[in-house]
Amino acid sequence: MTSADPRIPAGWPALPFRDAEARLTAPGAPFEIATIAIRGVPTRIWVKAPPTLRDLFRIACGHGEKTFVVYRDERVTFTGFARAATALAEALVAAGIRKGDRVAIALRNLPEWPVSYFGALLAGAIATPLNAWWTGPELAYGLRHSGARVLIADGERFERIAPHLPECPALERVFTTRMRPDPRAHPLADVIGPAQTWGTLPDAPLPDLAIDPEDDATLFYTSGTTGTPKGAVGTHRAAATTVMAYPYSAARTCLRRGVTPPKPDPSAPQRVALLVIPLFHVTGCHASLGAALYGGHRLVMMHRWDANEALDLIEREGCTSAGGVPTIAWQLATAAREAGRSLPSLDAVTYGGAPAAGDLVRTLGAVLPKVVPGTGWGMTETSATFTHHQGEDYLAHPDSCGPPLPVCEVRIVDPLGDAVAPGCVGELCVKGPNVVRGYWDDPAATAAVFSAGWLRTGDLVRADADGFLTIVDRLKDMLIRGGENIYCCEVENALYAHPDVIDAVVLPVPHPTLGEEPGAIVTLAEGATTGPEAIRAFAAERLAAFKVPVRIVIWDGPLPRNPAGKVLRAPLRKVFAGMSDQNGSPPSSGR
Repeated sequence: MTSADPRIPAGWPALPFRDAEARLTAPGAPFEIATIAIRGVPTRIWVKAPPTLRDLFRIACGHGEKTFVVYRDERVTFTGFARAATALAEALVAAGIRKGDRVAIALRNLPEWPVSYFGALLAGAIATPLNAWWTGPELAYGLRHSGARVLIADGERFERIAPHLPECPALERVFTTRMRPDPRAHPLADVIGPAQTWGTLPDAPLPDLAIDPEDDATLFYTSGTTGTPKGAVGTHRAAATTVMAYPYSAARTCLRRGVTPPKPDPSAPQRVALLVIPLFHVTGCHASLGAALYGGHRLVMMHRWDANEALDLIEREGCTSAGGVPTIAWQLATAAREAGRSLPSLDAVTYGGAPAAGDLVRTLGAVLPKVVPGTGWGMTETSATFTHHQGEDYLAHPDSCGPPLPVCEVRIVDPLGDAVAPGCVGELCVKGPNVVRGYWDDPAATAAVFSAGWLRTGDLVRADADGFLTIVDRLKDMLIRGGENIYCCEVENALYAHPDVIDAVVLPVPHPTLGEEPGAIVTLAEGATTGPEAIRAFAAERLAAFKVPVRIVIWDGPLPRNPAGKVLRAPLRKVFAGMSDQNGSPPSSGR
């Protein structure tokens, strides 16, 4: 394979992609794969992955006095976390929580979040994270829909939900943290104490429960950008599977370079990750929190995202990795460039949750040349990471989200469900041990997208000969201009290539005869003065004429996004609503 990226050394790859995968997954290898029946469907699994989240918790306990979580001036060890989670589990069991009950978590990223999550799981409950950005009525919806018997909330979330507590008949008990006492709630500190004292809590045995890998463990709500959020029910195996993704990807990168993957070394310096994405999202919980528990990494939490504060934290804590959604990576690189900070400890920036423009990997290389970039694809229904690549593979495929993990299977189909030819665009269907079993209390929605272990994702993709996937659009977002398909991601990537564009979204502009044409809303880098017509001309050099946005609007500030990093298209559609060019010629663009 050849590439124009100068960071790819001569002679790469040293080992073909399929050979590297076969070596890592062979019998007895670190990432050995076997096939078992899950709900009657033959499914590949990692032989050496923790089978349940309870097993992952035991692995985390083995990291002992290493620092696990840093939040402002608070520091919590793995031992402190484990003792607090066990104490909470005991309290939940004593309060009558039984296997399969739902325990809702409405917290911002705080040290109490992983304690609440694992406290619920160790008690046998289904941990039910609620979106901390939700309003009071939205939080009440999650509590009612899940039938949660217990809620654990911080002060800000409790203030929102308190007026709606009478609307949640199944809710029996509320624990609160970081707020003044309230007669309607029990202080969580009465059970586990403040974070700085967790290490002094007594050791206690785990609740005596039988947990099977296929038992329900999590209930994560989808982003709900197109309607009422659905509750995706994940099993213990689905959540625990994700911890193998990054170690496998790193080992494959080594083999592709011709280097033997290093063996785990407990005495090696601790990896330190800047945690930006919310833990109520599967990427934050499974891909970040799960990976930290498995590998003994330190998580540095931010109260809220601020690029300059992130630079300070990376330097103070010696963070070795950072990331989140692509927008965060853009802002981090921009802030580092403007501040002239090289961030010497940082050696990896990984992002996902939303499509990443190919130009992002080049920007990171220019600003932070020692950083190994990585990206992947996943969704709530796949328990986070489903595809992933990093290093030279990513540099060689900058528009791709990577190949599927070896335990993950892919089909790309046309509207009739037939496989498309190699290299052609179709809907992505996926299968694997990390795919959730369905939607909570919604058999119709489950039947619409789940069948015989396969999930219809609604994403339009194409794949190359090695299986590297490129997301071209969401099926529901694709534009059709006079019968011609326009993939919004392709147009957005062309806009991102402009040096002044740091955020972009493509939306339909109504047209009386063609039906719709592409329009774009973009955010410019601070201080940039490029006008809409110049951006249109730039795009016209890279796209077929019918794909070039007929209108470009400059947006003041970042585009609105949900916690998963996806652009909130619904409010932005109003920008172009009612606009049409009666003559069909490109109208003038404006701010």
